[in-house]
Amino acid sequence: MLIAVTRAVSPTLGNCELTHRARVPIDIAKAESEHAAYEETLRSLGVTVVRAPAEPTLPDAVFVEDAGLVLDEVAVITRSAAVSRRPETESLTQVLARYRPLVQIEAPATLDGGDVLLVGRTVYVGLASRTNREAIAQLETVLEEWDYEVQPVPVSGCLHLKSAVTQVGDNLLLLNDRFVRPDCFGPMQRVTVAPEEPDGANALWVNGAAVYPMHHP
Repeated sequence: MLIAVTRAVSPTLGNCELTHRARVPIDIAKAESEHAAYEETLRSLGVTVVRAPAEPTLPDAVFVEDAGLVLDEVAVITRSAAVSRRPETESLTQVLARYRPLVQIEAPATLDGGDVLLVGRTVYVGLASRTNREAIAQLETVLEEWDYEVQPVPVSGCLHLKSAVTQVGDNLLLLNDRFVRPDCFGPMQRVTVAPEEPDGANALWVNGAAVYPMHHP
């Protein structure tokens, strides 16, 4: 059974952390509708959706992937560089503990799950404002038991590695080569986003399908 852990949109989403973006008003009702459509899309692909407890006072809590990195063998509870986001891990830990043994990223390391791209047994970790080299060292120690290779990837121009590159097929990446160097990913095939759509590299590959936003035609 393939499980996706999600969380409700916080009514305080408009107070979210921002990097590389100007603050503009957020339509919470529209965000809730889009999130419900996202969950329904996952169900249509054969995924069981499990909702973590709502966190109405934590604006960014809907982005559950940042708080927990889930692999087949273990779940890694992260430690965000954004101090306001650290409380998100408490309730998510309770959910992930049902399915995986847990390990915790410890200070001075900082890690957001959005900076981690798993391709086979290679764990690409973005080095940007939210994730540091201490986190990469801790991941190497934790994951060596299961023969994962941890590869650091410099990121610039966007917040997270997976804003710059995601996997969309068995041997295929979608990436923005202005945010991340293509040669960091070895022999994998690559499709580069359209120059006028710099945010277009953020897709989700699940059960053989690529879930992709329609506003990047």
